[in-house]
Amino acid sequence: MDMNAANRPTAAESALNEAYSQQVGSLPGNGAVFTARDKLFDQLKRGGLPTRRVEAWHYTDLKSLLRQVPASDTTASANSVDTIVSGATKIALVQGYAATPDSLPGGLTVTKLTDALSAGDHAADLVAIGHDDAIGQINGSFVSDGYVLSLEADAELEQPVELQCIHAGGQVHSRFPVDFGAGSKATVIERHLAADGDAPAFVSAVSDVTVGDGAEITWIIVQGQGAQDTHLSQFKAKLGTDSKLRLFIVNAGGKLVREEVHVVTKGEGSDFILRGVNLLGGETHTDVTMTLAHDLPNTTSTEVIRNVVFDRAKGVFQGQIRVAPDAQKTDARMACNTLLMSDDGEYSVKPELEIFADDVQCAHGATVADIDHTHLYYLMARGIPEKKARGLLINAFVAEVIEELDDEPLVEALEAVISNWLEHHG
Repeated sequence: MDMNAANRPTAAESALNEAYSQQVGSLPGNGAVFTARDKLFDQLKRGGLPTRRVEAWHYTDLKSLLRQVPASDTTASANSVDTIVSGATKIALVQGYAATPDSLPGGLTVTKLTDALSAGDHAADLVAIGHDDAIGQINGSFVSDGYVLSLEADAELEQPVELQCIHAGGQVHSRFPVDFGAGSKATVIERHLAADGDAPAFVSAVSDVTVGDGAEITWIIVQGQGAQDTHLSQFKAKLGTDSKLRLFIVNAGGKLVREEVHVVTKGEGSDFILRGVNLLGGETHTDVTMTLAHDLPNTTSTEVIRNVVFDRAKGVFQGQIRVAPDAQKTDARMACNTLLMSDDGEYSVKPELEIFADDVQCAHGATVADIDHTHLYYLMARGIPEKKARGLLINAFVAEVIEELDDEPLVEALEAVISNWLEHHG
């Protein structure tokens, strides 16, 4: 970061400088990978962490909000946990390091990212989306491991695959390049968890997904970081012709969270669905930022975000949909609904539509409200205590989007995550 007096680095920026100097020699990669790492970190160093003056970070001033970056802790110990859905294939990344999975379903190939980077593979992936892509810069500079997944064309996975990212503090930087072949079908659960303990963590994660022509993919992100953890992540996807991607996000943890979603339609007839549940309590700050590019004709998308805000928590949803001049017959709709359960809580919504085609259907909307007191009175009049009645109404508000999964084990698992969070915060 710039060392002149007018722009002296913050404690977090200084910690990142020191961490890169200490870690770069032990990170995996060949010459091309290290050239990419150095370029990304130089971009971060020269630009510094983004402030509210950067439009994409206007509601999440990372320079001010990121107060500390813990050192990498090679002694931290964590263990994988049971999968969220019984029978799922578990692929665990523990304290940032991958292990070879014991068994895999037919058609699925999984290799450790550290091996791929050491061989020089995926060096071209280590690039920033733009000059303000702090997450891409940080992750590409520091990433040490992850998994490379490939599903054969026309393969269908009967059970979900669960990517577990578990830590016990320190720094963890992971990455998941994923390729779904044409006509394939699969459900992937990307699960971020903090092990028991109070050690703060600084976590970055990037999932880079290609959905082949005619593939049907459900990707679920469950974020349950610790109360002092920073979680910076990206989900990037390219959609092929007549493909379908359903992305479900549940944020139920973390002190400072930025979850970015960047999707590009690369084929006609593709369909993107985003459903999000953000559960915010204490003094957390959670930002979900989406960019969606409809670049070709006859593509569709719907985004529905539901938020519950307690205490002094702050939340953000930024959703940008861009319809290119050639993307006629695009149908894109976006909605963000928030239950504000505290006078001290905040939730900011910034929907954007950039439409350069004339034969399209596009819409967006946002609401912020408290619980309907008529409904609350109805439940209490039937003998249900107020706290439980509130919990039932909140559950109904957020469960509506989860039920769209139309998969009973998955729905029950995510509803359990939501109910457990509400028991501790409602």
